Amino acid sequence: MAQEGRSCPLAYRYDPADLCRQVSESSADVLYVIGGLYGNVLALDEIERMARAEEREGRRVQLVFNGDFNWFNASDDLFREVNERVLRHTVSLGNVEYELANPSPGAGCGCAYPEFVDQGVVERSNRIIERLQGVALACPGIRKQLADLPRYRCLMFGGLKILVLHGDPESLAGWGLAHEAFAEGNESSLAEWFNATDADAIVCTHTCLPVLWSGLVAKQARVVVNNGSAGMGNLHRDPRGLITRISAPGPSIEPVAALERRGLHFSLVPVAFDQRAWLTRFDALWPSGSDAEVSYRNRLLNGTSLAPGDVVFPSGF
Repeated sequence: MAQEGRSCPLAYRYDPADLCRQVSESSADVLYVIGGLYGNVLALDEIERMARAEEREGRRVQLVFNGDFNWFNASDDLFREVNERVLRHTVSLGNVEYELANPSPGAGCGCAYPEFVDQGVVERSNRIIERLQGVALACPGIRKQLADLPRYRCLMFGGLKILVLHGDPESLAGWGLAHEAFAEGNESSLAEWFNATDADAIVCTHTCLPVLWSGLVAKQARVVVNNGSAGMGNLHRDPRGLITRISAPGPSIEPVAALERRGLHFSLVPVAFDQRAWLTRFDALWPSGSDAEVSYRNRLLNGTSLAPGDVVFPSGF
């Protein structure tokens, strides 16, 4: 039997062929897809500021949160603030929200961590979700709202079908669109998923490292964007978060990486939140030696080992 934190509950699973059966039309000019906010309210402040700046320039922005917007916000006031603000927008579940609304026996954090993730990380994540579940118990209204969220969304935007999900097209906590999966070569899975969903682009998160991929499937240009984390650093010595921005070509925020396909501009854009203010709040909740401090504080300070060029994966098929 899989250990807590490495297992994938049956309720997380879905058939890729079902993911784009229902398509919602977006009337926005710009999509921000925001995965892995992780309770960072200062990053949320900056994302909302970025959207307002675009709107002042005449571009309507739709904020789409695709899960794990909770994690570090383990206090009643911060939990309520993050959820109340996020739930005003277009939202789908992450494994964190699923486990807050309806905990799965034996799932732990619900991350379905693969074997290459250290066991210490897994155990600390299981304890983080336990603490956060305790906070959520005092907020039954928010838990009900979370329980009612879909696990994925398919949006028609700019004439293309944009599939927004958390993990991969088979599971809410799947790792098939992780940076590590692209590095190892996951072309056969990508082809199967694009053929099954008929999506033009898949926009995901969950696995914490960013990816920008493009290739041909069934003679059509397809795109995958994984924003890594909106609320933590993603690149070497760069503490900024990243979100996925999709729009028609034109003036935009300077991206870390970008590509244009079939009339749309897909980019990973930085979220330059107030790091000092966020660390003050983080340290108050997660002091030295705590689970989140051990697992994440260095990343909040220094980002990851990736350079911007490391996130781009062209395809050979």
